[in-house]
Amino acid sequence: MLKPLGYQVKSLLDFEESIEIEENGTTFAENALIKARAIHDRFHTMVISDDSGLAVDAMNGAPGVYSARFLGKDTDYAIKNQYIIDQVEGKPRGAKFVCAIGLVEADGTEHVFIGEVHGEIAKEMIGEKGFGYDPIFYYPPFQTTLANVDEEQKNAVSHRGRALTKLLAFLKGES
Repeated sequence: MLKPLGYQVKSLLDFEESIEIEENGTTFAENALIKARAIHDRFHTMVISDDSGLAVDAMNGAPGVYSARFLGKDTDYAIKNQYIIDQVEGKPRGAKFVCAIGLVEADGTEHVFIGEVHGEIAKEMIGEKGFGYDPIFYYPPFQTTLANVDEEQKNAVSHRGRALTKLLAFLKGES
């Protein structure tokens, strides 16, 4: 997506050295910028990074920034998903996926682009597609979970896609 704009994209896997980054922010935006700053400080180039996860209303926004590490980093998502289903039983089921893309320009100027998709926690896990919390994220316009639709449908409404659209508009000078 960035190549047509003239950007050469590399990931950390393209570099021999590994960089350990402690994500200790309290918001998705803070964590996205923590990662982008660390890479920028090391390579002195434009960097984009993201942080994303699930925020459940009845759980005060949890798992939030701890989405990947929720109930333990190596805990299977089937266990995490069932735990969340159990936690919202009898409560409002509102939830959202959030993605924050942090951009640190070569000169150190920082920006954050947020994308969200709003839905509900399903009463049971539904679908075999997708990953993570997709089987419990019911998206009302689709009348099913994001794990029960094809990748193209999911990407059309995804939090990452929405954040990326904002980033691309910025890089094109449209916002």
